[in-house]
Amino acid sequence: MSERYNHLVIMAGGIGSRFWPMSTPEFPKQFVDVLGCGRTLIQLTLDRFKGIVPAENVWVVTSADYAPLVREQLPEVPERNVLVEPCRRNTAPCIAYASWRIKAQCPKANIVVTPSDHVVLNTVEFQRVVRSGLQFVGESDSMLTLGMKPTRPETGYGYIQVDLTLACARNREIYRVDRFHEKPDVEKARNYVAQNNYFWNAGIFLWNVNTIVNAFRIYAPSISEIFERLLPYYGTEKEQLLINERFPRCESISVDYAILENAEEIYCFPAEFGWSDLGTWGSLRENVTPDKQGNSLIGQDIRVFDTRNCIVHTTDERRVIIQGLDGYIVAEKDNYLLICKLYNEQNIRKYNEER
Repeated sequence: MSERYNHLVIMAGGIGSRFWPMSTPEFPKQFVDVLGCGRTLIQLTLDRFKGIVPAENVWVVTSADYAPLVREQLPEVPERNVLVEPCRRNTAPCIAYASWRIKAQCPKANIVVTPSDHVVLNTVEFQRVVRSGLQFVGESDSMLTLGMKPTRPETGYGYIQVDLTLACARNREIYRVDRFHEKPDVEKARNYVAQNNYFWNAGIFLWNVNTIVNAFRIYAPSISEIFERLLPYYGTEKEQLLINERFPRCESISVDYAILENAEEIYCFPAEFGWSDLGTWGSLRENVTPDKQGNSLIGQDIRVFDTRNCIVHTTDERRVIIQGLDGYIVAEKDNYLLICKLYNEQNIRKYNEER
């Protein structure tokens, strides 16, 4: 299938404020240079699809509040491809809107759907997996999700149970999904990791546009009806007005619940390319190369003494000197300075909500 049929949907409407004070509901983490590499998470997301999806085939679904940030940080994405949700309705309506919008323009499209705020360390392997997956969904009526090999009993991710006894004939790296599992407790997570057929659900999906549209028609007809009726208006001046009117009528539901857990032709591509959803300061620390004392330092001039197992993010300060900490978060942004035990992050979110 030609590259011109490849489309990318970046979901960028989340309020990701877990990295307070570095990110806030007004400026969520997808628009922040979390890794201190000079590129924000949404920019890194687009970067890893270069060579796979043409810029004119990139779509970003976001809110009206964040649309200006999208246009500022992703100038290569056509302005008409920034789709604005009038309200948050979880991933199923988000994906449905993008799918019908793409179908109106490219009825043969193969689509990759990805969050905007995740990290991938091995871009070469990621691109290989995505190219292989796009070919798979372009030649079948199957829906494909990427599964990450678990490295620890993580309770913050959903899991995909896969039938590894028989690989798919069209692609020997792809297997049928047996079941999706919600975020487990610690005991269940340990049991999953002990087996070899459970994978983290990365929330990255691949399918042909007709496959996903038909799936919505069958399994989520109330959502399907809303976007089906707008087909004559996509790409016109009336599109946003009608979306603002009708999008709020959609049920707030994830694509996992609405489609994937009900459909039959669901497959998983188990992969390893250094993936993380960066859901906590602890996960950020794990994705930044530490010094000999286990400190992950993000900033221009950070000096630590008798300090270990810390994450320090102080990109706005000229020089930071820390002594005597073990297992702490130190973060500074916009006149706020956070110093907090690394594994007590719920207090950060509580304070952020109350302030």
